[in-house]
Amino acid sequence: QVQLVESGGGSVQAGGSLRLSCAASGHVYSTNCMGWFRQAPGKEREGVAAIYNNKYSRYADSVKGRFTISQDIAKDSLYLQMNSLKPEDTAMYYCAADSCSDFGSILSRYEYNYWGQGTQVTVSS
Repeated sequence: QVQLVESGGGSVQAGGSLRLSCAASGHVYSTNCMGWFRQAPGKEREGVAAIYNNKYSRYADSVKGRFTISQDIAKDSLYLQMNSLKPEDTAMYYCAADSCSDFGSILSRYEYNYWGQGTQVTVSS
């Protein structure tokens, strides 16, 4: 089992920045991928950014160049630096972890069984 706790969400104006954090505990050693997902009201949960084998990262096209995923292995923590935020980034953001089948699938929510409770990000125009 892996437990995940997100923090760092909040309300910002368009163009602003936020940094999300995810603290992992439990059998973290059994995972090889961690990611950030988001879900807006009435929409499906989508992959935002993920990292594989502590090294290789992928981003959704909608956030490339604005968001940066990073990991602190010693602290079992995952981060998401979000810059140039837009109103369409408004959503509940979730941290996820698991043993993913390959690098190409790490943005798929179906690869993950361990999820945090989420942290709300609201961007106003």
